[in-house]
Amino acid sequence: MRPHLLLIDDDTELCQLLSEYLGSDGFDIDTCHDGDKALQKACERHYDAMILDVMLPGVQGLDILRRLRAIPVDTPVLMLTARGEDTDRIVGLELGADDYLAKPCNPRELAARLRAILRRTGVPRVTENGDITSGLLAINAAQRKATWDARDLQLTSAEFNILRLLMTQAGSVVSKDQLSQQALGRPLSAYDRSVDVHVSKIRKKMQALGAGKLIASVRGAGYQLLVHGERRP
Repeated sequence: MRPHLLLIDDDTELCQLLSEYLGSDGFDIDTCHDGDKALQKACERHYDAMILDVMLPGVQGLDILRRLRAIPVDTPVLMLTARGEDTDRIVGLELGADDYLAKPCNPRELAARLRAILRRTGVPRVTENGDITSGLLAINAAQRKATWDARDLQLTSAEFNILRLLMTQAGSVVSKDQLSQQALGRPLSAYDRSVDVHVSKIRKKMQALGAGKLIASVRGAGYQLLVHGERRP
């Protein structure tokens, strides 16, 4: 699961350079060079993080950030600012930016900053052996164990299967039928509340360890693991 980023900058050469470097470092990159189009793109699909230049044609970077946070879109944003422009950095942070870098920036430092942001905001990581981490929430595939902040959640087999499926599709809604078929091994029948009961128990065990409500109910659709959920009470 490679993090999917949106890079918004009108410097096409810089976008190509950063896209090539970040692409080789494990990221998938979409680029946009215009503020109006970038705002539309950011609202139309989910990104794990955005790299946003302050100075853009059309809608300015700070205006894009302001509009995204007002919607609200809580995708992590790293701002690119002109060197020495303290005002832009301060305003960006006040509007909800997660970090900033002065241009010209070192691609290696940019990648490191992005990984730090993704760790803080809980975007899931899946290793080759099937282990999954999302912030403080983790799954050990070999031991079939789930932990919050390194403390065992003590899930049943069915609860583990449901949580693992939600984590692999974190940020997306997973239908009850999909959860029943893939996690419980049977089609969802009429009046079957098994998935709801299991999710309720997972929530209680997570909340008992201080995790907050990370699994959201989406009326008429299913359940969703919130990828930025550990920021919420």
